[in-house]
Amino acid sequence: MTAQHCILIGAPVDSGKRRAGCLMGPDAYRTAGITEALQGLGHTVEDLGNMAPDAYSEDTNDGLIYARNETIGWTSRLAKAAEEALERGTPIFLGGDHSLSLGSVTGAANHAAKAGRPLFVLWLDAHTDFHTPQTTGSGNLHGTPVGYFTGRNGFEGFPEVSNPVPQENVCMIGLRSVDTQERLALEDSSIRTHDMRHIDENGIAGPLNRFLEQVSQANGMLHVSLDVDFLDPSVAPAVGTTVPGGATVREAHLVCEILHDSALMTSLDLVELNPFLDERGRTAHLMVDLCASALGRRVFDRPTRSYQ
Repeated sequence: MTAQHCILIGAPVDSGKRRAGCLMGPDAYRTAGITEALQGLGHTVEDLGNMAPDAYSEDTNDGLIYARNETIGWTSRLAKAAEEALERGTPIFLGGDHSLSLGSVTGAANHAAKAGRPLFVLWLDAHTDFHTPQTTGSGNLHGTPVGYFTGRNGFEGFPEVSNPVPQENVCMIGLRSVDTQERLALEDSSIRTHDMRHIDENGIAGPLNRFLEQVSQANGMLHVSLDVDFLDPSVAPAVGTTVPGGATVREAHLVCEILHDSALMTSLDLVELNPFLDERGRTAHLMVDLCASALGRRVFDRPTRSYQ
């Protein structure tokens, strides 16, 4: 295993939805031992601490979109953080709700463009997050990052997406909650989508390996965005958007082990952890374990956990 320089970026983003709690996520990952886990695998770890958004005008929240200006501030700050960190190592964004990916993926795409390489995105999530501010019914911007970084219209006031990720470079695995507006938009797109029925019938390794082969053939960089609700809520309860029928612990570890074997992942989001909803830290520990699997922990090295 090649040692990597892992750069932890705390992104206590809590503006993408109305239910508070994700701002505690970065420190929960630290408490769950993410630094120690990565160092134990031989990686060096640099923790940049918790970021703050760029300056923004106060939100009134009297319209449809919740905390629009604050999310714009976060998008600007995290895009710069991603672009800068990728010059030096493998950034791992400790979220924070999924609106942080408006910035993290955009920054990764800017770095990839400077390097003359395409960016690919693996979206591990129950939801597609393909909305725009015009199509979202909830007004929660954590449902819009894929729409934003693929260049959909409707994001006035947000930083310009100079290097949109081509739709065919996005693969979604784990879907099981897609509304009508998103489904219609996806049907007109070239995004690869694999819902949980597809996984149940065909397994999770096949679609992932086919996508990774495309990344490899293109000499691409790979950003992985792992949402807690990719997992079944019975094993990962600390998320405000629980959808039954998610990935099992074993399926999730298999995904991460395959990612490590591919040696393609160049940046990572860990998002939507709400410690306020957790049970004795079990979700935070599981997400740290999955991160460790993606960075080289073997099945025989996995620790036994007790939640008594």
